[in-house]
Amino acid sequence: MNDVKQLYDLWLERTAEDSEINEELLAIKGNDEEILDRFYRNLEFGTAGLRGVLGAGTNRMNTYTVCQATQGLADYLNSKEENPSVAIGYDSRINSDVFAKQCAEVLAANGVKAYIFPTLMPTPLLSYAVMRLKCQSGIVITASHNPSKYNGYKCYDPSGYQMTDEAALETYGFIRKVDMFEDIKRMPFDEAMEKGLIEYISDEIVEEFYALVMQRPINPEICKASDLKVIYTPLNGTGNIPVRTILDRAGFKNVTVVKEQEMPDGKFPTCPYPNPEIRQVFECALEMTKTEKADLLLATDPDCDRVGIAVLTGDECVLLSGNDVGVLLAEYMLSARKEKGMLPENPLMTKSFVSTPLINRVAAKYGCRVVDVLTGFKYVGEFIAKLEKTGDDHRFIMGFEESYGYLIGTHARDKDAVAASLMVCEMAAYYKSKGKTLVDVLNDIYAEFGIYVNRLYNFAFEGASGMVKMAEIMTETRENPPKELAGLKVLEVHDFEEGTITNTETGEKRDIGLPKSNVLAYTLPDGNFAIVRPSGTEPKIKVYITGCEKTKEGAEKLAENLGEAMKKLLKI
Repeated sequence: MNDVKQLYDLWLERTAEDSEINEELLAIKGNDEEILDRFYRNLEFGTAGLRGVLGAGTNRMNTYTVCQATQGLADYLNSKEENPSVAIGYDSRINSDVFAKQCAEVLAANGVKAYIFPTLMPTPLLSYAVMRLKCQSGIVITASHNPSKYNGYKCYDPSGYQMTDEAALETYGFIRKVDMFEDIKRMPFDEAMEKGLIEYISDEIVEEFYALVMQRPINPEICKASDLKVIYTPLNGTGNIPVRTILDRAGFKNVTVVKEQEMPDGKFPTCPYPNPEIRQVFECALEMTKTEKADLLLATDPDCDRVGIAVLTGDECVLLSGNDVGVLLAEYMLSARKEKGMLPENPLMTKSFVSTPLINRVAAKYGCRVVDVLTGFKYVGEFIAKLEKTGDDHRFIMGFEESYGYLIGTHARDKDAVAASLMVCEMAAYYKSKGKTLVDVLNDIYAEFGIYVNRLYNFAFEGASGMVKMAEIMTETRENPPKELAGLKVLEVHDFEEGTITNTETGEKRDIGLPKSNVLAYTLPDGNFAIVRPSGTEPKIKVYITGCEKTKEGAEKLAENLGEAMKKLLKI
């Protein structure tokens, strides 16, 4: 605790002329618990970059932590490249635009050319800009779907996907050498603009992105002729203009926007947790349906890389999960491409390994192979880049993760809610022309393959003690693997940190074939499974469950029992 107090005192001294930060520090003087939480560690720079609560301290998102990370990134790039450049994007969150400009100033002062969007833009557009401008890295200031008190900082690879483990670790090595009060170089923004070290990204890049997204439709004539009624909410984020522009160009003219959630607002006044996975973000849209009929409700998160939907069937509004939408997109895109003779030979899809195995069965019907990757869309982007090098990228249909992330095509290397929104609307319009809702189609899939019920449990562990507790839980669970869960025998234990799959009956081990990660997975009979992993972006342990049965009631009960068994195993 003495070291923490010394660090607190140092910050008090060095931020004397930064009134906002200094006043915040003075307000917590004598509050040991609060001081500990702010200073017990530096924000960790992992493969997802930085993410944390806004405020004063080394464990917070602020000018000092953002500029320290950027100085480290500049040092890393200058050690690797001559005349490197970086593209910068940002969302609607509190201080996102401020942090983005500060990043540009630090890069410019270090001789690194900074390309920055003049206004907030979706994350997938930044991914495209990195590739299009041939940058050596990219930065997005966003905390995705976290509450408004959070912000974050994501770094990108030259290929347009988020940094993977090796590059992130090397960058972090440079960041750790930076004294945030002594070593950070800054060049005033206007001066850097005059010297050509900062340049705004042109509207031409945005239009190129739109043009590539507009190549995604399989049945464009359906879009143009459709009377599909859509209520859309950008959740006060970046999707408002891009999503509406794309839907309009595709021919969807009956799109109404939720006024309370239309304009950028980092406080998210009507949706304190702006996550399209939860029903609450649809409340304003649902209220609109009382006076305005709609076929589909559409919500994109603040940086517009995730999309969630709800389907109105009669008087009922059914929220579809990320797994549901992934399965529906696979069925539609593969069947529609086959019908039009557009399905490539040996088609490929990717999914995060925690996502539903039902998509494998749907894809197999069309001769499509589904490749599992670790959680984190950077692994999908990395997979596409490898396909591109061998000339096989035309085989790629879709990348998908259960947390509402989809990439339709290869124009970006990160999940893209702009293109996904377009494909969801095309899919809904197509099935509406056949007299079906998306719920009807999902039920048809269940009738063919069985009911798959997926559950995600989040267990929060706040503060310094929470991080220790999470580590203890994972260690104890790894050392004492279960033999059965909810009465089902554990057939295999997948230890991603060890990199092995163990047959529980024979003890035989085989290589897992994926990068190492702090994850444990348990294979159960008949397509059931359970997975536990700490979140890479939040102080949470996540548990993923799939229960598969012939009836909905049976599958839901099994999933519930498996969830309870995992809570007991983890002693939560």
